[in-house]
Amino acid sequence: MTISTALGHDWAMVLRRQAARTADGQPTGRYTDAFEVICRDCGDDPRWAYRNVPHRLQRLRGPYWMEAGVAAYEAHFEWHEASA
Repeated sequence: MTISTALGHDWAMVLRRQAARTADGQPTGRYTDAFEVICRDCGDDPRWAYRNVPHRLQRLRGPYWMEAGVAAYEAHFEWHEASA
């Protein structure tokens, strides 16, 4: 699991803390206690606000509490591995 959302890094999926709000595609202010799964291989982009991603990606993103987020991340990772 990676914690980096910086562009230019070699990663496809991340479990990150969900921002309370975003401005210009960047988290601003506080973060919630919820987490979200971002999967670039599925077409998601960490710069997009939750409300701006398609519903199929919103379902993947969550939000999740930490334990459920880790489980969702692992399940989605395994799905990609099985599909490869």
